Amino acid sequence: MTMVNSLGRHVLAELYGCAFEALDDLEQVQKHMKDAALAAGAEIRGCVFHKFSPQGVSGVVVISESHLAIHTWPELGYAAVDVFTCGEKVDPWDACRYLVDKFRAEYMTANEIKRGIMETGQKAAANL
Repeated sequence: MTMVNSLGRHVLAELYGCAFEALDDLEQVQKHMKDAALAAGAEIRGCVFHKFSPQGVSGVVVISESHLAIHTWPELGYAAVDVFTCGEKVDPWDACRYLVDKFRAEYMTANEIKRGIMETGQKAAANL
């Protein structure tokens, strides 16, 4: 029997109907992203954020367990969010739910991808 384990979980989230001011304020976006990492149980190592002109913010929070990234389009009320976590103690969905609340999103669509899939018990065939 083959058992499949993964090294991490990567949630790709799309937040729609967000408040313009919530997505265009550099300090608030950075604070919400850092707080989302903490809400998920992660340990923050550093972050870098940039404010675009005339609007929009992009940034990344590096965590011991991997990262959170965001790119915002305030004029569209849209944010693209990635939350990649490794290990068992951090739940990327907790970070996504936190951000939905803080950016006042009307709704979110999201997919989870398992990263670093390791098969044990039988040798896995290479998919090249």
